[in-house]
Amino acid sequence: MFTGLIEHLGTVSAIHRDDGGCALTISQSAPILVDCHIGDSIAVNGACLTVVEFDVERDGGYFKIWLANETLSRTDLGDRKVGDQVNLERAMGAHVRFGGHFVQAHVDITATILKRTLDGDSLRLWFQFPEPTAEIPSLLPYIIPKGYVTIDGASLTVTSVDDAERVFGVMLIQHTQQKITLAKKANGERVNIEVDMVGKYVEKSVLAALEGGGGEAMRTFVQRIVEETLVNKGILPFAPVSNDSGSM
Repeated sequence: MFTGLIEHLGTVSAIHRDDGGCALTISQSAPILVDCHIGDSIAVNGACLTVVEFDVERDGGYFKIWLANETLSRTDLGDRKVGDQVNLERAMGAHVRFGGHFVQAHVDITATILKRTLDGDSLRLWFQFPEPTAEIPSLLPYIIPKGYVTIDGASLTVTSVDDAERVFGVMLIQHTQQKITLAKKANGERVNIEVDMVGKYVEKSVLAALEGGGGEAMRTFVQRIVEETLVNKGILPFAPVSNDSGSM
C-alpha cells in the first residue's frame, strides 16, 4: 500500500531488455534505500515493483527491478530512457501519517498528456484516455471532480472531467511541480493512471446487491432516494405511495 506522496526522484541508469521483459536500474536513490531489503516493494512512476538488487552507496544509491511484459504493456515504463527521472515511493509504514489516498500502485492504464496552461504559478494539465476496449473498459466512471487520481504515482485532485472527450484535468501547485516528474513531461507523452480503488469496491458491491438476492431491496432503496430528490426539486408534486408489504 502506498500514499501517492512522492518521496524522491531517481534516475534511470541502465536498461536491459529480452523477450521476457526488462531489467531497469535506477540510481541517485540513496534516500529511499536506507532501510531497503531485497524483495521490498517500491512504486516507480506509480507501478509497484520488487527490488531484486541494490547498493546504498554505489551510483548515488541504486536499485534494480524487473518489469514483466504485462507491466510494460500497462505502464509507460517501457518508454523510459537512460537519464530519465522517475517518481519513487516506498511502501507505506504503519507509523507514518497518511497524507495522500489509498494507492495500490497497480496501474490501470496509460493516458496521454493533451495540453497544459499556466494559472499563476500553478500548472493546469489535461489528459485523454484511449478508446475503451473489452479488455480495458472505460475508467471515466471513477474520475470525478474533486476526487482522487494517481498519475505516475502521485496522488492528485481532479479539477475537471469531460466524459464525451475522455478528458480530465488536474492542477499542480509550484511545490508539486518541483517534486514530481509530471511537469517535465511533454504534451503527447504517456502517464500511468490508477483510479481510486474505493470507487471500484463501491461499484462491485452495488452491482452484486442488484444482481443477487438483495436486488429488489436495493432497487426500492434507490427508487426512494430518486423520488425524494425529485420532490425536493419540485419536479414531482409528491412521492408515490409505497407498495412495500410493510405499509398499511
